[in-house]
Amino acid sequence: MYHPDPTPGDIDWFVHDRFGMFIHWGLYALPARHEWVKHREELSDTFYQRYFERFAPDQYDPVAWAKAACKAGMKYVVLTAKHHEGFCLWDSQFTDYKITNTAYAKDALRPFVDAFRAEGLRIGLYYSLLDWHHPDFPIDGQHPQRNLPDAAELNRSREMRRYAEYMRNQVRELLTQYGRIDLMWFDFSYPDFSYRGLPGKGRNEWESEKLIALARELQPGILINNRLNLPPGYADFYTPEQYQPRRWVHVNGKPVYWEACQTFSGSWGYYRDEDTWKSPEQLVQMLINTVAMGGNLIMNVGPTARGRFDNRALAALDVYAQWMALHSRSIYGCTMSDYAPPQDCRFTQNGNRLYLHIFNWPFKWIYLDGMAGKIEYAQMLHDASEVPVKSVLRDYDYEAVTQYIPEDTAVLELPVKKPDVIVPVVEIFLKE
Repeated sequence: MYHPDPTPGDIDWFVHDRFGMFIHWGLYALPARHEWVKHREELSDTFYQRYFERFAPDQYDPVAWAKAACKAGMKYVVLTAKHHEGFCLWDSQFTDYKITNTAYAKDALRPFVDAFRAEGLRIGLYYSLLDWHHPDFPIDGQHPQRNLPDAAELNRSREMRRYAEYMRNQVRELLTQYGRIDLMWFDFSYPDFSYRGLPGKGRNEWESEKLIALARELQPGILINNRLNLPPGYADFYTPEQYQPRRWVHVNGKPVYWEACQTFSGSWGYYRDEDTWKSPEQLVQMLINTVAMGGNLIMNVGPTARGRFDNRALAALDVYAQWMALHSRSIYGCTMSDYAPPQDCRFTQNGNRLYLHIFNWPFKWIYLDGMAGKIEYAQMLHDASEVPVKSVLRDYDYEAVTQYIPEDTAVLELPVKKPDVIVPVVEIFLKE
C-alpha cells in the first residue's frame, strides 16, 4: 500500500469519502451539443449572446440535485461556478456576464451550497482559468476566435495581468461569501500549446502562486487540484480525466493523492443527442477500479437548461444508489490492498477488512493465493450470508489438487448462481 506525502490541505476526509459528483452547468446547456460548443464551432460573442438572453432555468431545484447525489452515495460535490465560456453562476461584482443578469435574475450558487450542505456533502467549486468572454483574456489556440485573421492584432488591447487580477477577485468572492468551501477545482493550463503564433498559458499567465496562496489564506485546509501548472508540492490531488489509470497515480516517481474525473456519457455539459452512456456494469466497475488503486472517483452530471437532471442521468445515479446501499462499506474509508486479487476481481481494504469485488462470476470457487490461514471469516456483503473458507491442505484431496493449487491458497466456496447485484462483494475479515 502506498503512502503519499502530506499535502497542504485537509486530505483526510477526501480519501475517506472516495466518491463525489461533478456538475457542469452553464449557458452551453441551451445549445445542448457539448460544453465546448463555442470553441468547436468558433462562435462569436454576438452569436453566443442568444444563450445568455434565453437562460431561464425555471426548474432549477438544488435540493433535488443534492438528494440525488446523497442517495447515490456521493459524499462531495464540485459545481462549475465559471466554465471556459466565462459565464458566472453567482452575483459577481466584477462582471456583468452572470446569472443575476439573465431572466433567472438570482444567485444560483447560494441555494446550491445550502442544499448540498444540508445533505451532509462537502462543497467544491470549479473555476475555469480560461475565459472566452472576458475582454482582457488573450486569444490563444483554445479560444473560439483563434482563426480570425486579426487575432494577434486583437490581442494588443488585451492585458493578461488585469485578467489575472480579475480571477483573484472572483476567487475571493467565492471563498468569502459562501461559508466553508472544501475544495477548489481550477481548470486548466496549457503553456506548451502554441497555435498559429498564439502562445498557450500556464503558471506565469495565471499568476498561479498568487492565486493558490489567496485560496489557502481565505480557506485554510482547502483542497486544490493540480491544474495550475505548478510543481509538485502545491497541489493536494491529481486529476486523470476520462480514462481509467491502471495503477496508483505517481508523479516524478512518487505516489500522489488522485481523483479520476469521469462522465456518464461522452461530454460534461448537457448534450441532448449524445448516445455513449455507460452501462450499469461500467459505472460500478469504474468506482471499484478507482478505489482499488487508491483513488477517488468524481462522476459528472450535466443538467438541462431548465435546471433538471434528465432521465438518463437519474438512471445512472440510481445504479449507484442501488449498489452503494448494499456495498458502500467496500468504498468509504477503503484503499488499495497489498494483496493481489484473483483474475477478474478487485480488492479494496480498510484495516483488517478486505473486500473482494467479483467482476466475472466464477463457478463455485475463488482461489486466494498466499492467504491460507489468514482469514477469520467471510461473508457476502449485500446480505451478510456466510461464505465458507476452505483450506487446500485440510479440506481437499491433497494429492489431487496440489498440482493445480498451491498449498498456501485459501478457497472461497461461492453459490453457483451469481447474486442479484451488479458486482457482488465478499467481505473478508482478516486475522489480527
